[in-house]
Amino acid sequence: MTQTAAMAGEIFQPTEYVNGDFNSGILLLCDHARNTVPGEYGDLGVAPEQFERHIGYDIGARAVTLELARRLNAPACLSTFSRLLIDPNRGEDDPTLIMRLSDGAVVPGNAGVDASERAYRIAHFHRPYHDLIDETLDAMIAKALPPVMVSIHSFTPVWRGAPRPWHATVLWDSDPRAVEPMLRDLRADGDLVVGDNEPYDGALKNDTMYRHATRRGLAHILLELRQDLIAGENGQLEWAGRLVPILQAIAALPDCRKIKYFKSRCDKT
Repeated sequence: MTQTAAMAGEIFQPTEYVNGDFNSGILLLCDHARNTVPGEYGDLGVAPEQFERHIGYDIGARAVTLELARRLNAPACLSTFSRLLIDPNRGEDDPTLIMRLSDGAVVPGNAGVDASERAYRIAHFHRPYHDLIDETLDAMIAKALPPVMVSIHSFTPVWRGAPRPWHATVLWDSDPRAVEPMLRDLRADGDLVVGDNEPYDGALKNDTMYRHATRRGLAHILLELRQDLIAGENGQLEWAGRLVPILQAIAALPDCRKIKYFKSRCDKT
């Protein structure tokens, strides 16, 4: 169950961490895990039903991430705040970091955000999430081979009236090491429609994967699952079960456990 607001006076924790074996070879991330807003912000002036949409969080992504962490015995880092408050999958200087209008929904609580408030939200919500990822990566690399980073997201089945045909898509920038086997193994299931950098391009300057994987030379995957397929428990368990052997095979590839730098398409002129 998700929440649209934390209780007033409650100490808000901006991150969730799941313990796991550093030798698992996988670090799981979920940038848009929950739709919670700290009590000091109320509901941001947004109707409750808006928080249950994709603009509030990635539907089903947290449950899939937690189930993968359990089955893989892998550590996981998750955010706990709604992307309507601040989007952890954007760079600190990104103009879409704090949205005043999101897919047709006006966010009154963001209308008056000035430089001071922006800095406050970065310091208290956005940055702690990225600090947790950095700390976890440092600890993993100190004790084992570098892990493959796997970020779980979800996307809407229909966008502006147009159905999206993909069951899952893989977003990536320039490092193919983990991407190619993921695409190959998902497509081996003839019943799945699998997108490659659809419906978004995985090259986004200073997003989570750029910041923690591309710049560190870590193999990585951003996996998007269609929300109607993972909105319920049965679908969440089904997709976790499908992904576990694929991720285990990827983590066993020697080249995926090396530091290897690929120039980001964001940095090319």
